[in-house]
Amino acid sequence: MQQTQIQELKKIVGADHVLTSPEDLYTYSYDATPGHAHMPDAVVIPGNAEEVSQILKVANANKIPVYTRGSGTNLSAGTCPTKGGIVLLMTRFDKIIEIDLENLVAVAEPGVIVATLNAEVAKSGLIYPPDPGTVATATLGGTAAENAGGLRGLKYGVSKHYIMGMEVVLPSGEIINCGGKNVKDVSGYDLTKLMVGSEGTLGVITKLILKLVPAPEAQKSMMAIFHDLDKAGQAISAIVAAKIIPATLEIMDNATIRTVEDYAKCGLPLDAEAVVLIEVDGLPEVVEKEAAKVVEILNKYDGQAQLAKDAQDRDNLWAARRAALPALAKLRPTTFVEDATVPRNQVAAMIRLVNDAAAKYNVTIGTFGHAGDGNMHPTIVCDLRDEEEMGRVYKAMDDIFLGALKLGGTLSGEHGIGLGKLRYMEDQHGPAAMNAMRSIKRALDPNLILNPGKLVGEC
Repeated sequence: MQQTQIQELKKIVGADHVLTSPEDLYTYSYDATPGHAHMPDAVVIPGNAEEVSQILKVANANKIPVYTRGSGTNLSAGTCPTKGGIVLLMTRFDKIIEIDLENLVAVAEPGVIVATLNAEVAKSGLIYPPDPGTVATATLGGTAAENAGGLRGLKYGVSKHYIMGMEVVLPSGEIINCGGKNVKDVSGYDLTKLMVGSEGTLGVITKLILKLVPAPEAQKSMMAIFHDLDKAGQAISAIVAAKIIPATLEIMDNATIRTVEDYAKCGLPLDAEAVVLIEVDGLPEVVEKEAAKVVEILNKYDGQAQLAKDAQDRDNLWAARRAALPALAKLRPTTFVEDATVPRNQVAAMIRLVNDAAAKYNVTIGTFGHAGDGNMHPTIVCDLRDEEEMGRVYKAMDDIFLGALKLGGTLSGEHGIGLGKLRYMEDQHGPAAMNAMRSIKRALDPNLILNPGKLVGEC
């Protein structure tokens, strides 16, 4: 970028909101994805939609790449400024504009932290269901851009099910509004759904209209220990087949169990092939009935079920699951958290596939994840500085993602494609579908300034 262009940006947002020092540029050169660090030319921090519009007009006229960024917790290199240009930092967009209790809707800016919104709506007995693992730091805009889900995805769905509308700035600088508070709206193409999950490649979200739901009155949690992985998988399928949709249905494999126990001393059995954690929620009488049925199913498949006796016991159960990622990450300098997703009846097969890849290439992988919706998190711990090891790691990744596709799965359940999984996209979608996606990208962003090279590759 030229100095004249940087000066133009300073006139739009103020000099204090344009960062160009080497230290600042390095800070925003990477996200939570290992191995991708690229220096931008400037970090620009707008405060309203009109400023975003003016910034994009400058960028579009000069064909300057723009990478929209929230908290940078994404796991697919989605916010890495791979071609220099502008990191558009949206953290000043941090206002909850409205809590509409008559329509059960929140209107908020994209820089609002998900946990902050939930703390606010909880005062009215409501929840915003999407709950990624980084819920305490992830922004609403980032979770919308990645179509994030989380532990409650099985019962409550993912971000696209709760985003009713938005204000978006197109690459041209034009500001559009799509969707709204209406429960039903079929007037034209669903631009809201198009923008959700588009990973910052089609527009910049500046406002969100979000559906809220009543908080459940009761919850009951339990853990089941399995010494046979296949029976764990059968139990997971049987629970849903019994028309019980738990709020949360999680699994940890033996490698993860051992690592978590060493890290957190939760009392997990080191000889178990899998631990399944379940929570049902809703009306108290329904919760009691469903919990009893779940225990019955777990026992049928030789799962040793343990119900949480009280709130503290419940917290202790989920502490083990929450410890999975930090425990694994502590083992080695580099951590890749993947999110290959398969039909729920293929969960056991997916875990075995991952274990086979770990053994074949001599890499350390622990698998945990959202078993109820088949969203697995094979977590590879390694050392990015070791070229020989990384060669083995990338071969293991090939086996994992291509294997997931063979099981009828998908490359990503919630982390997005970004750069990390781009090389497998045609394997999943085929050339015709990829060309259709690229045509949409070129139609909305003809100069290819927004997050270039991500999600659909080079256009």
